[in-house]
This record gives sequence, structure tokens and C-alpha cells, in this order.
Amino acid sequence: MTAKVKVAILAENGYQEMELWVPLYRLREEGYETVILAPAPGTYMSKCGYPAVATQAAADADPADLAGVVIPGGWAPDRLRMDDGVLKLVQALYEKDSVVAAICHAGWVLASAGVTRGRRITCYEAIRDDMVNAGAEYLDQEVVVDGNLITSRKPDDIPAFCAAILVALKERQ
Repeated sequence: MTAKVKVAILAENGYQEMELWVPLYRLREEGYETVILAPAPGTYMSKCGYPAVATQAAADADPADLAGVVIPGGWAPDRLRMDDGVLKLVQALYEKDSVVAAICHAGWVLASAGVTRGRRITCYEAIRDDMVNAGAEYLDQEVVVDGNLITSRKPDDIPAFCAAILVALKERQ
């Protein structure tokens, strides 16, 4: 890869550590530039108190500068989905066929962004009914790729999740 391709990772308080940091480091390992975005710049604490520093608000990010977005789970998605900037960024990236990847409870952000209807997805089992009620077809698999939408269920699925993200990014370069 000659020019650095930028991928956003979303953060909010209560994020699941592995679901944010493993994709971030895997993307960096493959030569992608990563940026942590949130409702506002600042430090966000994981479920276990590990900090992630967001350098920019999602509302201020230009979708044209991003090849995709990774949305980690934990409790953060319930907060992320209440931020219009986050939802508009996810919608814009989805509409321009950029990679939109969500794991665990991050399906809530997809539903609130209006990108689940008619799509095949997976998620943490506790929000399966939410995804079905948002119009998605739920599949119980470690990773589901439906066009530019990539979803996984839980931390155990991170290897397949990261592999699918990397394949999808390379296909779009």
C-alpha cells in the first residue's frame, strides 16, 4: 500500500477493550492509518477502565477521508447511537460503499443509523431481536459479510472479524 488509507474506530465510555484495540492494531499492522472518533474529542474509558483517546468528534470527520469504520461493542454502542454525528458518519460511509464493521452490541448503532433493513447480519445474542425488529436477517455465525457491512457476535469472533475487514478494505482500494 503506497498511501495510508484511513479507517475510523468509534469509542464511547463502556467500550469492550478487545473489540476496539485488536482491530485497531491489526489495521495498523497491515499499514492502515487509524483514528479514534467519538461524540467529542477526549478520553473514553472501557468497561474495565482502559482509556482510548478520541482525537476528533465523529461529526467533524469527513467521510471522503475514510475507507471505513469499526464499531466495537460493550456498553458504548448504547451511547454512540444517541449521537447524531456518529449516526451521520455511519450512514455516509455505508452509502458510499465503505467498510462498516460492527461487533457485539454495535448492531445498535447500525439499527439507529438505519442501515440494517434487508441486510444479513450477526450480533451478540442479547440484541438479536433488536436487529430483526430493525429489518435485518439474523445469522448465528462468527462473521457475516453482506456487501460493505461486516458483523460479528463477540470477542471470540475477533480473528474472523478482522480478517473480513482486511479483505473488504483491500477489495475497495
